[in-house]
Amino acid sequence: MNNYVITFKPINQKISIPEGSTLKDAIVKSGLDFDFPCGGIGKCGKCAVKVLSPKIETLKKELEHLSKNEILKNIHLACLTEIHDNMIVELNMRKNTDYNILQSSVEKKSDLLPLLKKDFIQLDAPSLENQKSDLNRLREKLTLKNSEYKNLKIGISTLRQLPDKLREACNKVTVVIGKDEILGIEEGDTCHKMFGIAFDIGTTTVVGYLMDLYSGKELAVSSSLNPQIKFGADVISRTNYANQNNNGLESLQSTIVKLLNELIDNVSQKSNVKKDDIYVSTVVGNTCMHHLFLGLTPRYIAAVPYVPVVNESVKLSALELKLNINPNGRVFALPTIAGFVGADTVAVILATDMDKSKDIKLAVDIGTNGEMVLGSSKKLVSCSTAAGPAFEGAQISSGMRGANGAIDHVYFGKEMTYTVIGNEKPRGICGSGLLDIIAGFVKVGLINKRGKLLSPDKFTNPAAKKYSDRIISYNNANAFLMVSESETAYDNPILVTQKDITSLQLAKGAISAGIKILIKNLGINLDDIKEVLLAGAFGNYMNPHSACTIGLIPKELESKIKLVGNAAGSGAKLALLSQSEFERADRIANKVTYIELGAQKHFNLEFARGMQF
Repeated sequence: MNNYVITFKPINQKISIPEGSTLKDAIVKSGLDFDFPCGGIGKCGKCAVKVLSPKIETLKKELEHLSKNEILKNIHLACLTEIHDNMIVELNMRKNTDYNILQSSVEKKSDLLPLLKKDFIQLDAPSLENQKSDLNRLREKLTLKNSEYKNLKIGISTLRQLPDKLREACNKVTVVIGKDEILGIEEGDTCHKMFGIAFDIGTTTVVGYLMDLYSGKELAVSSSLNPQIKFGADVISRTNYANQNNNGLESLQSTIVKLLNELIDNVSQKSNVKKDDIYVSTVVGNTCMHHLFLGLTPRYIAAVPYVPVVNESVKLSALELKLNINPNGRVFALPTIAGFVGADTVAVILATDMDKSKDIKLAVDIGTNGEMVLGSSKKLVSCSTAAGPAFEGAQISSGMRGANGAIDHVYFGKEMTYTVIGNEKPRGICGSGLLDIIAGFVKVGLINKRGKLLSPDKFTNPAAKKYSDRIISYNNANAFLMVSESETAYDNPILVTQKDITSLQLAKGAISAGIKILIKNLGINLDDIKEVLLAGAFGNYMNPHSACTIGLIPKELESKIKLVGNAAGSGAKLALLSQSEFERADRIANKVTYIELGAQKHFNLEFARGMQF
């Protein structure tokens, strides 16, 4: 079999790959961060690349996604384009800094009692009269300081360091202590230096927070897109990749660990904190991201009856996970609730004190999944729906993530106006922009209650008539011309198609139905909900009024909406700083009742109702 050389522009990276492979195979093998939202199965049309040479024919399946203008420019889909010659390919490489990644959140204070601690001790020197082992001398002094230290365990790696560290430090050392073990020995008194890092691993973005464990102060924060996107935009695509490819799980795990280590490097440089002084990390994420980070198979999460490998919190050594903090450090993964309600939801509850509230609250985190929790200190119920393909842009014709060039907000007043992230020429529409557009369609009467985009002769609202010239034909159905090709960054028009409207309807119908099912299971009325907590990036960038206009969130709750930012990240920080908060996370996971929507007899009815505008 012949091998051919693929050259990727503008970075001039070359790779040799067997004939018959796809450009997607070459991109993945090269280690380049490039999006394949549908997992590379030719469904989304988002992996467009420009083949500079040679000229190749457009496949029939590509015609479903590419415009005439793109075909003339030799644009092709990487996942469908097979390699039968040396090729030069231009990639649209976007920097992580181009993306809006939510880092901030509503912060909650707690008592500082970190998961690890330090104690300085001075040992008696050994002698012919005192030939106690180094470990016994260490334990003796520790026990004098705190009787709870009497039976501390010690790992072999720390034990190997012990004799030299004691003598080099003249028996004056600082001991790093976990709940029941000695994790490290440091020369001299280093009690003033104790750091940890909390990670929120989202399907789309990842954020790391470096914390001073003694002061509780956030020292630095770093974020990035989740590079697992090259294996698929959603958890099902990544699960399929893990299941169907040799070393698929290992590739997904090593990819996320590599990113976490890059974030560790970044916060270390920003704060001048040595990585060896970072002894502990907490991690939250949805159940699939949690499993992929730990190297646990997500196979059975995606198949009925959607069973995770583990629900309770997990503690591992940093060395075992190849996380570049102190080799003797520990990593604490918070517990999950169910197959599709993860540790990130537990962290949201932890950060917002829903489990302690006398009032009934609804928390909604809309990302690639829509995760919801309803209740109070008496009872909490949760569910999850597939929402992300519409709100993250994967199934939208002109959709994209919240990056530079994305139309993020749209206003239907006397004229239609919009804003673009980065104040540059528009490249597409992100989720918050699509939400505003559909809400505007509802407001001015461009669509009927079933979501059909009307022809101008069917308009009944006079406000719709000014948009008549924007209604065009696309794939034998009506579409709305949002931006003409002369005004966009890629010389392609930005459209909202009938299929786009339907995709959003499906997502909003599922979320609306999920909220109503939770209300029924808790046996309450809408009026009983005192507060709606919107967590996550989409929830905090979207216009709540637009969400209520289309029925994504019941309109009766609009005045009760509160934005809580990256509450999952806040919960991860709380667990890092407080042993009691970490233990509370396990209690929360055990307390929450998970509702499988597909098993609810009223779900189909509520879903159908939720589809309507």
